[in-house]
Amino acid sequence: MSSFKTLRLILGDQLNHNHSWYSTQDPSVLYVLAELHQETNYVRHHIQKICGFFAAMAAFADHLKANGHQVLHLNLDETVEFSDLNGLINHLTNKYSIGTFEYQQPDEYRLSQQLQLLDLDSEISVSCHDSEHFLLTNEELKQYLNPKKHNRMESFYRKMRKRFHILMDGDEPMDGRWNFDSENRQKLKPADLEDIPEPLLFSNDISDLLDRIKRHNIKTIGNISSHLIWPVNRQQALELLDFFCTHCLPLFGRFQDAMTHQGKQRWSLYHARISFTLNSKILHPSEVVQAALDRFYSADSSIELAQIEGFVRQIIGCREYVRGVYWVNIPEYKDLNHLEATNPLPDYFWTGDTKMSCVKHAVEQSLDYAYAHHIQRLMVTGNFAMLAGIDPDQLDKWYLGIYIDAIEWVEMPNTRGMSQFADGGLIATKPYAASGSYINKMSDYCPKCDYKVKERASEDACPFNSLYWRFMMSHSGRFKNNPRTAMAYRSWDRMQPEIKQQILQRGDYCIENLEHL
Repeated sequence: MSSFKTLRLILGDQLNHNHSWYSTQDPSVLYVLAELHQETNYVRHHIQKICGFFAAMAAFADHLKANGHQVLHLNLDETVEFSDLNGLINHLTNKYSIGTFEYQQPDEYRLSQQLQLLDLDSEISVSCHDSEHFLLTNEELKQYLNPKKHNRMESFYRKMRKRFHILMDGDEPMDGRWNFDSENRQKLKPADLEDIPEPLLFSNDISDLLDRIKRHNIKTIGNISSHLIWPVNRQQALELLDFFCTHCLPLFGRFQDAMTHQGKQRWSLYHARISFTLNSKILHPSEVVQAALDRFYSADSSIELAQIEGFVRQIIGCREYVRGVYWVNIPEYKDLNHLEATNPLPDYFWTGDTKMSCVKHAVEQSLDYAYAHHIQRLMVTGNFAMLAGIDPDQLDKWYLGIYIDAIEWVEMPNTRGMSQFADGGLIATKPYAASGSYINKMSDYCPKCDYKVKERASEDACPFNSLYWRFMMSHSGRFKNNPRTAMAYRSWDRMQPEIKQQILQRGDYCIENLEHL
């Protein structure tokens, strides 16, 4: 048996090729990556999510071995006897007579706590290292964000632009504008559909993985074939990034909020689809931004400032911001339920079997691809769940399980905060509540729907319409004096009393029959 002095743990979302750990080869250091049952069952995951992470871990293990490192890659067959991570670590430190155990700071609170509470032999030294992935360290987050208080994402984003000097002219933004939201809210017209690029997909053979998952009776959701379309290694991740910068970025911003049910590309549109490789750390946010900027500044570029700004905002603004909100407010954050929502999640969130066209398409797409873009998540499934008063605990588990890119640090603030307003405004200054008119404005879902988007109170009326007003009235004490929602209440005040009553009755009916909409 080889003699190792140090055991280094690499979690499934810590596949950073450029981490300083790997700058030198040390035969006394053993790296361990492990498929663990505890990671497959803390929520019910999409089958593509489990396969994606396990395949990426295997690829990373091969990469480390090829670069001269000592690696122990354990699959489910080899870890089945261990009920949790701590049991495995204890076993390995004893087996190899380890003197030092090292790990990178986990990005999920549950794993961070688990590793902090490790019960190892007293002679083993334990140290935690930075993952070297995010633009801000955990310590720096507290300089930018205050716990238990609202921190404006726009202010955070501008500070990040200045600090890293991205799209800046000295201390001012390029062309004197910080954002181009007004240019980046266009709906796809019929003529636009023909120009949507066919998405770059991969064909990673995962038949062995599927057999192993089935053999261990792991409960999953969603659909899959024997080949995974998502990138699972560094080369594939870089190919997808280059594809985005070349074919999608020129129109990314313009259509970033658009939705459609038409065409084979309806699920991908102009979105980057690199969130899985970012969140598993195969790609670094700095290199993603730089790749986009290089294409923007290239001599033959057709990319407008509005397009590149919209993308940069997602990476250095929103992504870093939600991580900060998570870490400065956890663990209390996971229990927040400001709107006191308690309704169960309807079964069609797991099947797509609903008459609501927008929800049906968003859920079915999620089941087919383990993916939905941000507007589908925020303004379709998220908006509906908030209007329907769905328990945020149940919704958290759904979002965390169904999407391939879902890690708690990014999922929870987006769900519990941005989507559901369950955090009471720590992220958003208003609830992202909208009637069917918003979905009709940004998509072509409504004309093919069983419900009528223009109606509010009839039996065929779009449930979003009555649920919107029911929600706003139920929480008028919270939102009536909010400058960003006051206009809605003025519109309500102008309605005839009998119309108001009919709308609210329809809203109550929808709540009572939530499972059958």
